[in-house]
Amino acid sequence: KLDNDWEQFSIHFDHVHANFLSNLKEKYPNLSPSDLKLCAYLKLNLSSKEIAQLLNITSRAVEVSRYRLRKKLNLKPEVNLFDFLLNSSPKTS
Repeated sequence: KLDNDWEQFSIHFDHVHANFLSNLKEKYPNLSPSDLKLCAYLKLNLSSKEIAQLLNITSRAVEVSRYRLRKKLNLKPEVNLFDFLLNSSPKTS
């Protein structure tokens, strides 16, 4: 049920946000479904506390996930993760 809910969410999210998740998956194939979920929630401008409540984990676990996501995206320390995701431009066909 949860996987199906996420599948539906990601389809609608991609539709509303110009294939954001699909483009991320294509550009960073090493991202896990959990990473993509975190990216979607960050793109929605949710706080770590809000994300923790949605995922039923601690705020600290969200911070650790954000750190790991930054590593997978090869972001430099001076690059803000939220800004990076917000400004991830959709690919032009």
